[in-house]
Amino acid sequence: MSGDRFDLRERVALVTGGSRGLGRAMAEAFAEAGATVVIASRNHDSCVEAAAEIHEKTGATALGIGAHVGKWDELPGLIDRVYDECGRLDVLVNNAGMSPLYDSVPEISEALFDKVVDVNLKGPFRLSVLAAERMAQAGGGSIINISSAASLRAREHVLPYAIAKAGVNAMTVGLAHTYSPAVRVNTILAGTFFTDVSKAWDMEAFDERAQTFAMKRGGEPHEIVGAALYLASDASSYTTGALIPVDGGQP
Repeated sequence: MSGDRFDLRERVALVTGGSRGLGRAMAEAFAEAGATVVIASRNHDSCVEAAAEIHEKTGATALGIGAHVGKWDELPGLIDRVYDECGRLDVLVNNAGMSPLYDSVPEISEALFDKVVDVNLKGPFRLSVLAAERMAQAGGGSIINISSAASLRAREHVLPYAIAKAGVNAMTVGLAHTYSPAVRVNTILAGTFFTDVSKAWDMEAFDERAQTFAMKRGGEPHEIVGAALYLASDASSYTTGALIPVDGGQP
């Protein structure tokens, strides 16, 4: 396989939750591969700042847009803005997500459950359909969903999140068949990565848990990049409806 199969020049990639963490790492990698990158999250200023930093580092065109993935009616405007500013959309990464804390399963409120589903499942579904319709009309594209290892191994402390991400897994297969062969739809099952969220962890407890992983550690954000570049590029031209673990071998 030649290196140019991972070339993203003349392509436009939209990454939700792209101003930090895994989203930022993927957005920067796409820019390094030559793509025009659009970063979207709830905080407009952080998106603009991240886009400017990516442009300065890579020389690629980068745009920051404030948009709330959990707001159904905001998402057509986000897609329209991408096409207005960039003229096309080739790659969508549904990375934005949330997993709020709660005291116990019986105390999970309807408001918390709905918020988790809105951001982690309903928004990605809406955004994927909007993007896939236009990608298909233009001849093709790639949608990459960021799910979680928890979607396969749900635990009581992340139950609403795991349920929503399991829905993303099902959505991936369904949309892959709905929009094939023009649009490929795949999912990365992300494991435990060191991002801003991890700063609040009990690291002693995590280190003990990580000994059950094949890799014996958590992941760094840049370690999700290889899978993302594969799915975004022509290297994955025969891959759709796939759920790809990037989790360090979590049991």
